[in-house]
Amino acid sequence: MKRKLLTQSLSPLAFFFLLCFSQVSAQIVLNAPEPADNPNLPGNSKGYTICANAGFNQFFATVSWAGNPNVGNEFILELSDASGDFSNPVELARSADEMEVQDPGFEFAIPTDTRGQGYRIRVRSTNPESTSPSSDPYNMFYMDFTTNLHISPNGDGSTPGAVQVCNGDSMTLTVDNIPPAIRDTYQYIWYRSGSPLIGERGASLTASVTGMYFALIDYGPECSGTANTESNIIEISTGSSTGIVINTPSKTALCSGETETLTSSITDGSYSYQWYKDGAALSGATLTSYTVDASVSGFEGDYQVEVSGTGICTEISPAVTMSNVGEFTVTRDNPANMVILPGQSQTLGVTTDADTPTYQWHRDGNPISGETGPTLDADQAGTYYVTVNQTGGACSSTSINSESTIVVSPDSFEIAIDYNTPHTPCEDTSIVLEIDAINAVLADNSTIDVTAQLTNDFTYQWEKDGSAASGETSNTISLTNTSENGDYTLEAVLSTYTVTSNTLNVQLLTSEILTINSTSTVYCSSSDTITLSSPTDLAGESFEWQRDGSGINSTNSALDIDQPGTYRLVLNRDGCSLTSNEISIAPLDPNLITLEPSGDVIFPEGTSRTVTATGGTAYRWYDSNNVEISNGASATFSTEGTYMLMANIDNCEVAREINVTYLDTFKVPNVITPNADGFNDQWILPNSYSNQLDVNVIIYNDKGIELINEIGYQNDWPASSMSFPKQNMVFYYIIKNANETLKQGTITVIR
Repeated sequence: MKRKLLTQSLSPLAFFFLLCFSQVSAQIVLNAPEPADNPNLPGNSKGYTICANAGFNQFFATVSWAGNPNVGNEFILELSDASGDFSNPVELARSADEMEVQDPGFEFAIPTDTRGQGYRIRVRSTNPESTSPSSDPYNMFYMDFTTNLHISPNGDGSTPGAVQVCNGDSMTLTVDNIPPAIRDTYQYIWYRSGSPLIGERGASLTASVTGMYFALIDYGPECSGTANTESNIIEISTGSSTGIVINTPSKTALCSGETETLTSSITDGSYSYQWYKDGAALSGATLTSYTVDASVSGFEGDYQVEVSGTGICTEISPAVTMSNVGEFTVTRDNPANMVILPGQSQTLGVTTDADTPTYQWHRDGNPISGETGPTLDADQAGTYYVTVNQTGGACSSTSINSESTIVVSPDSFEIAIDYNTPHTPCEDTSIVLEIDAINAVLADNSTIDVTAQLTNDFTYQWEKDGSAASGETSNTISLTNTSENGDYTLEAVLSTYTVTSNTLNVQLLTSEILTINSTSTVYCSSSDTITLSSPTDLAGESFEWQRDGSGINSTNSALDIDQPGTYRLVLNRDGCSLTSNEISIAPLDPNLITLEPSGDVIFPEGTSRTVTATGGTAYRWYDSNNVEISNGASATFSTEGTYMLMANIDNCEVAREINVTYLDTFKVPNVITPNADGFNDQWILPNSYSNQLDVNVIIYNDKGIELINEIGYQNDWPASSMSFPKQNMVFYYIIKNANETLKQGTITVIR
């Protein structure tokens, strides 16, 4: 404990004047604040340019002054508006630390709406009140948008790269990736071919001159380059419109074999041309004309021509539509693959929208005599199609062959079954099996898919594990119970053919829910036992208890555990593992019990205070005599002392000691009587001032000589050895902390 003597004394009058009236006489003259170096950055970072963003907004400024601030003074750093006006200043920082504001200085961040080159800062003091001159102007910019701008014609969001402006028109380029609500709060710099456009500060620019255009946000001459807001470049070129069109053709509806030449209205040989069909460039079509050939399949469509060249705008003509006047369709009405059984036939047929059609059927490429109708009864194997000839309309003698039909007489059939949805064994609780394909097997062992034709012609019987499944005679089977687990096949019969499918295994999981319970979820100690059990009868069952995913017991239907972990029960159900819920057993954490209020309980004598506990399952409160005073979550204290809470978390106990004391209500004494009678012999301070490591106590005699200067005053002045030559003596005290004076006054010693 440090005690020190002053080397120079003050008269009692001077000391009293200093103690009581120093705040009235203090004067201070503030100088204009100056930028300071940021101690957290390398190099020298001070200056009158501030470039802030979301990732960095820390700056410093220092202030100096003449005179001495009073106790309790604060320095306040303020910011003007963008023009340097302080009519509505913004507080940037404040500090009561005289050393800090000089080195390293005020630490401050600029507001997020700060953008300008005329901001100033100033400093005010509060005790005494004084205001500094304003600083020199700052370039201050908070760069809240620091990604590349995107500009597009009329703000449509496109990225054209290059656009043309024809016949003296103009193009409006607009920033489109800043929300419209805030887009106009920024100022921009627009460039044409690398040179800034003077006066163009808005989010849009009207361009009518050839050049390469881009924009960026104006964050001032120093900050703009660090914001990375340069936009994409749009190249604008100018020229005259040619008004190109395709000259009116002699006809636009062609019959097969006819041609029609389309010609451009512009034929200047110095220009470039490109013909398009349905929006796609035609290879090699780069002349002023293009011939449409109706003998080419798919000639129908929309034709256009594009012209480009020096001094003109690149333009594409309106479309001319060319059609096939003799076009018609032929649709096959039967499956692509068909089967004929011995003594049977299959009917093939087509429909058409041809004008006055005629028909001729073919088998294996040869005409079938007399088969000239839209249908044919096929009784032989082979590949069939029909030729449809249009004999009426503008384009006669046009013919189309139908799609082919393969008719087979099989040696045998094969049938494949599958799950109708992907099947995961021991996860699905239901599944449907169905026919996947029926193939006719020919003499050369090749196969043809006849599923569409014959699925409904077969008769079926599903089999499980080699035995017929009762009543299951359709082409699908639905399985919903674990008792139906097994291997399934399908037997199919058609005429003299009998075929058995592939085998599918089905492993369904029971819809039963397996649960486990525990006597507790908190593990107290090695002597503690927690029991896990299940309401499911495990007698005769195959099961396994697991901890943290590993098996630990497969014999006990109820499991006693002796260590923390995550536990579950796995039961074998018809070949599948049925898993229970998981129970986590955690070691005891005493911190789960919390008190409100926490720490020591302090209240004025004659009153009471209630303390509430949370985190437990049961509570018991005891006084210092071990008498229970409450068995609820709360207890009310009216007498100081040491109390005990015994809280249960399941079967675990947590003890908490609670110290209850009365609140100091007496004042700092101003009279003591050190006469060794054991009463009022020493200067006793309230607990809030004595024995406190952040409170400084100083005592002076009537001549201003410092007698003690202690931190953590022990209520031990005056010492028993101290003598008092006069009967009534007056001393002066100051009680303070690091920031302010808490109490000050006199002590009268009476002998």
